Amino acid sequence: MPANARLKLQPKPEAAPGAQVPVTLNDIRNAADAIAGQVVRTPMRQSRTLSAIAGCEVWLKFENLQFTASFKERGALNKLLSLTPAERAAGVIAMSAGNHAQGVAYHAARLGIPATIVMPKGTPFNKIQHTQDHGARVLIEGEVLAEAAAYAEAICREEGLTFVPPYDDNMIIAGQGTVAVEMLEKAPDLDTMIIPIGGGGLISGMAVAAKAIKPDIEIHGVQTALYPSMYRAIRGETGNCGGATVAEGIAVATAAERTRAIVAELVKDIVLVQEAELEHAVALLLEVEKTVVEGAAAAGLAALLGNRERFAGRKVGLVLTAGNIDSRLLASVILRELSRGGRISVFHVELTDRPGSLAKVSSIIGEAGGNIIEVMHNRLSTAISAKNAVVDIMIETRDGLHRDDIAAKIAAAGFPFRIVEA
Repeated sequence: MPANARLKLQPKPEAAPGAQVPVTLNDIRNAADAIAGQVVRTPMRQSRTLSAIAGCEVWLKFENLQFTASFKERGALNKLLSLTPAERAAGVIAMSAGNHAQGVAYHAARLGIPATIVMPKGTPFNKIQHTQDHGARVLIEGEVLAEAAAYAEAICREEGLTFVPPYDDNMIIAGQGTVAVEMLEKAPDLDTMIIPIGGGGLISGMAVAAKAIKPDIEIHGVQTALYPSMYRAIRGETGNCGGATVAEGIAVATAAERTRAIVAELVKDIVLVQEAELEHAVALLLEVEKTVVEGAAAAGLAALLGNRERFAGRKVGLVLTAGNIDSRLLASVILRELSRGGRISVFHVELTDRPGSLAKVSSIIGEAGGNIIEVMHNRLSTAISAKNAVVDIMIETRDGLHRDDIAAKIAAAGFPFRIVEA
């Protein structure tokens, strides 16, 4: 699949006759009662700016404002509350790349339940640290989620613990479904929800709740182009998943059976989004809504912006699922987005190596309103004359048009140069 491919909405096959949904609206309402007062009833607001950008009415559910900054608390708590006294005393174990881990660890500590969390290698350090801070025993094992899960299951058997699945469990699914109940209570006129899919626990629970409350509502899923596991599974397709994604929270390589059945029954279609679209959505939410989200949480907005015509005029609910993004990754995403928008650029300029040459280029940039951030001077390049030098000048501009205006002025002054592509 080409890295720059645009993947449009595609209809899913019809669900098999008699397909069963193992979770009901009553299960979800029971979960809502069980977890009430123990998780945050997060805000839901209409975004006027994003509505204008997307060409539809956009509502945001801020699950990144949970105590552990993720919706995962809902399902984790609902599962923990269902355990017997003996199971609580023995302890629980979970496998997660971060958000489910924190939800289990935090609520297990609150309830006095010993918790062990297995996390794969490569899990962002901030998620590991936060999980440990909640008092859980953290074990780092496995290159991928599947290896971490196998290790967790082995420890579970050896130590007699209760496994708390990240998504493929009725109590987990019911807990996650409470998000949709709250959204429709706040905005009953919603006619569309776009929901990120990793293992499918969130979209399964939300789809059950939303379709039961409002049967004509459309539920759309979204996955990354690198990890289209559910997208392929409901179409009977095969293929490998993998690669570095900013949306590690939904980087699940294999669709689970229970959630796949629910998605096939209740979800209209699944959109695949590219990494650049995810990065843009993360940056846009930070700039417009002043809210920090991780890549997976921005997937719904990325899908919406990539398919404006499909959702034009609709009333769309998006879940900002989590905010646990590594600070270094967030900084990189911001800088890359500024580069794409022409607001930060690097000019590779060839100069005569004599006093005043660099000052002249600097003056052109300054007089045109550009801000020089960094200059790297190279006299050793063998690709140019020994009497010349090259400089890489990183500049900040208002936008792409401003950048191009400065470029034109440098060219008019007779300096050979090019803009270094990001």
